[in-house]
Amino acid sequence: MAKRADTMETTLLAIELLRRIPRNRKITASELHQQLRDAGIVRDVRTIQRQLEMLSEHFHLERDDRSKPYGYRWPKHAGGLSIPNLGLQESLLLRLAEQHLRNLLPMHLMKSMEGFFAQARQNLGSDGPESLEREWPTKVRVVATSQPLLPPKIDPGIFEVVCEALYKNVWLKLNYKNASWYEAEANVMPLGLAQQGPRLYLVCRYEGYDNERLLAIHRIQKAKASTLTFKRPKDFDLKRFDDEGRFGFGDGKKVRLTFRISKDVGLFLLESPLSTDQQVKEIGDDYEISATVVDTDMLEWWLRGFGDAVSKVRRKAIAA
Repeated sequence: MAKRADTMETTLLAIELLRRIPRNRKITASELHQQLRDAGIVRDVRTIQRQLEMLSEHFHLERDDRSKPYGYRWPKHAGGLSIPNLGLQESLLLRLAEQHLRNLLPMHLMKSMEGFFAQARQNLGSDGPESLEREWPTKVRVVATSQPLLPPKIDPGIFEVVCEALYKNVWLKLNYKNASWYEAEANVMPLGLAQQGPRLYLVCRYEGYDNERLLAIHRIQKAKASTLTFKRPKDFDLKRFDDEGRFGFGDGKKVRLTFRISKDVGLFLLESPLSTDQQVKEIGDDYEISATVVDTDMLEWWLRGFGDAVSKVRRKAIAA
């Protein structure tokens, strides 16, 4: 039984290696070793080197042995094996995922997928034949809803530690500098990661407390993951946290908001309502809008952004 298990592990390792060997560039044993480790497959480099030697013979992989470390790749016209092939549709999906989900996926997963991302970039490159899939990235774009800002600088090492602690449900020891430039050390329970415009926030609970706090990732000065795990609180839900307006700097309280807005400015609210129970009245050159919303600082900033086009703002508290 042990021998059969060893054979299965060797076969699975070979398949993982074949999946990660690119067609359009060379990759070394050390690079494959890192990709496998990031994917949770722990093998020493020497084992991977032996596997590559064997695979080179049986699958006719190209091996560049002119200098060390040796590089491996699939021949450009290799046939009879579909594992290393990414079609244009799969390449397009991976390319968009790399662009838009980079900060929302575990770092080790992004690293383990680097070989696939590289192949997808190559497949969609400008030097290939024309195709609708190659055109698509030039046809779509995520645009800003406010004045575009450059993202604040984040230490990649700190971000990786935070992501791994969030992924593994382990405590984090942080040195955090708040908006008043006061720096303090704390043990926190990481519960969620959110991207708001160009900024990334960690939702967490401080040790000894049962309420959630928002920490801007770029303000974390130091981060060290503990070996102590925790059970995620059953009373916490990231979607509910967002629905309650916590990322808009509110406390979850709902109000019945009523205001007037000039018709030439407020037409978009007829197309994109503030809530499902929004009501609209026409009063001369204005619309009177009434809707149930979460009362947040972001809502206040939003209303003030319209200047004199908004007037007669009223809020009525709604009982919980």
